[in-house]
Amino acid sequence: MQDKVRPAPNGFTLLELLVALAVFAAAAVTDFFDGYLARMWGQQSSLGRMLDPIADKIMVVAVILVLTAQGILRGPYVGDMHVIAGLVILLREIAVSGLREFLGGLRVSVPVSRLAKWKTTFQMISLGALILGQALPGWQMPVGGISVNVPHTVGLTTLWAAAVLTVITGWDYLRVGLKHMD
Repeated sequence: MQDKVRPAPNGFTLLELLVALAVFAAAAVTDFFDGYLARMWGQQSSLGRMLDPIADKIMVVAVILVLTAQGILRGPYVGDMHVIAGLVILLREIAVSGLREFLGGLRVSVPVSRLAKWKTTFQMISLGALILGQALPGWQMPVGGISVNVPHTVGLTTLWAAAVLTVITGWDYLRVGLKHMD
């Protein structure tokens, strides 16, 4: 009797990571196009202005929490230091959401800046690259005497860029908010 071919458990894990990457990439791409097309076709709405940042935040926060829980925000030389970049992003997203709620109650609108859009772009690239790095662990390159996973390294680098932009844009929102506080 011939042995049946059984898929390796690692194959399922790889498939799971690739599906996660595909879902994340689809969400990031549709996030870009919904705003772009709404502006191009003159179909911007209050509902869209409200839902878009909520969807962005849910996606970013969920992925950062999963990556942190799985130990993926670790890197060569600095260990868990990259968790700080993720934490900065999470705290800013929570603070800005609260600030927008406060300002909304005062009927003060704070439009999304171009820099905030770049922040979101860096977040999406970073998180996608970190997921890709898990799906392609063999994509290695020697750097400084150690072998590093290329997408993972790109992901960690762009995560820090996103964290810096997060602080800058968070400060921009806070400055507007401070003008309206007693």
